[in-house]
Amino acid sequence: MADTLTEAMLKTTPLNAAHRALGARMVGFGGYDMPVQYEGVLAEHRWTREHAGLFDVSHMGQCKITGADAITQFERFVPGDYAVLKEGRQKYSLLLDAQGGILDDLMAGKPDHDGLFVVVNAGNKDADFTFLDTHLEGDAHLTILADRALIAIQGPEAAEVMAAHEPLLAEMGFMDCARLMLFGVDCYVSRSGYTGEDGYEISVPNTDAERIWNTILGDARVKPIGLGARDSLRLEAGLPLHGHDIDATTSPVEAALTFALSKSRKEAANFNGAERILKELSSGPSRVRVGLSVKEGAPAREGAEIADLDGTVIGTVTSGGPSPTLGRNIAMGYVPPAFAELGTELKVIVRGKPAAAEVIAMPFVAQRYYRKPKA
Repeated sequence: MADTLTEAMLKTTPLNAAHRALGARMVGFGGYDMPVQYEGVLAEHRWTREHAGLFDVSHMGQCKITGADAITQFERFVPGDYAVLKEGRQKYSLLLDAQGGILDDLMAGKPDHDGLFVVVNAGNKDADFTFLDTHLEGDAHLTILADRALIAIQGPEAAEVMAAHEPLLAEMGFMDCARLMLFGVDCYVSRSGYTGEDGYEISVPNTDAERIWNTILGDARVKPIGLGARDSLRLEAGLPLHGHDIDATTSPVEAALTFALSKSRKEAANFNGAERILKELSSGPSRVRVGLSVKEGAPAREGAEIADLDGTVIGTVTSGGPSPTLGRNIAMGYVPPAFAELGTELKVIVRGKPAAAEVIAMPFVAQRYYRKPKA
């Protein structure tokens, strides 16, 4: 997970000093000096599942796309229907190249009336911004929000913690977003995250990030959480990590992310890679992302081979490790569709030895997003 850049080459977030003051163990990730853990991955994982964990995700890329043509231009490169998305809502989508490969996965929404607010992955943000800046046409303008930090609070007590600062936040549902004054400053807030738990992501000015971080940590229900637990949490939630489980060689159909393909967009077929994606939807892809329960031996990590019961290698693990919640080893990887049916018995090759594995449903641990009751 860590980068090989030397410490001097790594960029820092506005919260770097705060992490070091808390005794965090720091590593390179996405080109940034980031906290991998504070008191231990297992403890931080469990705290987030039971209480509220605070994450620095300021290394992510934040931007706005504005102008009269912002939506129609953005939709050229993503398969989601943003034209019908209401103000105050966001959705997960995929930035696609001309062949339908996943350049990145992202969140884009309408927190106010001023175009789209978009968050992309740290390791891809420079390439994403260049791609968008190069390809947006007409009255569509990219503004990179380099002056903003991003903080995520996740866990079953996150809503109560945040409602103590702003009661309106308790009324938000999963994938609601808003631009509002919070902690005395202009913030973008969404009820979302990448752990499978309920929570919020809060975009704040860089100059106020440390004050806001420490204010939230002042609540006894909240502890700082590093990238180690963030990774184990998102794995349990069955959420792919770009550069590992998905990349430019992967299509949304192969990646089992077809929920991000809006019906109206499939019918219009007017987005990058539509021909390939629609063909895979009708005829099936050559491979598909599956969840695995590793029944014996050591965890199957990224790069481990997946074999059928005869020992023929049929795929590769893209993420894997122990599940603190389930108390067993889990993994994600790609296999041909013939081996993707739930209950299929397979083998994973760990340290040269085959270990029994079984295809199981994802998410491995039930997601607990808060969805507002329908009126």
